Amino acid sequence: MCSPTGRRASSTPTAARGRCGWSTRSTARRDSNRADGRGGIVGTMSPSPAVETATLADVDALLAFWAIAGENDARPSDSALVVEALLRRDPEAVLVVRSDGRIVGTVIAGWDGWRAHLYRLAVHPDHRRQGLARVLLDAAEARLRALGAGRFDAMVLEGNDLGASAWAARGYAPQPEWRRWVRSAR
Repeated sequence: MCSPTGRRASSTPTAARGRCGWSTRSTARRDSNRADGRGGIVGTMSPSPAVETATLADVDALLAFWAIAGENDARPSDSALVVEALLRRDPEAVLVVRSDGRIVGTVIAGWDGWRAHLYRLAVHPDHRRQGLARVLLDAAEARLRALGAGRFDAMVLEGNDLGASAWAARGYAPQPEWRRWVRSAR
């Protein structure tokens, strides 16, 4: 993975370098004649879209993207301050894919030094079913594995069928003996 300054981080394998290693050329095109009448993006992106690390300059774009593409039920509201704090603490945690300069996919690959957590896997509705979630998870898992992770966990809201099917397709499954307990920090 590259650091926000463009330097390669030594702890991340070549396969997950993002802006230091992979490139993308979108073969998608705008189509105003879709059957659903919405217009949108058709076609596919290249087999290896560029996975980059988000920077502080991306905070507003991330928040706007998650409002469109993220599953936001039963979660505290995001704020620029919280996203900025994450990026300052772990500049390589938020992985993104862009198309025409816009964020079209994200995943947060969090590492606390002991456990690996995956959050905010989201793909823009106009870019789904093109393999972006797979590419993002490849990079996220490679990053976490390089940091020492032996197991990954993903947070998926109950009732998020689209998210559940994406994680299941990747080989993730609910762990029935665990239940997440939460409490507000305020």
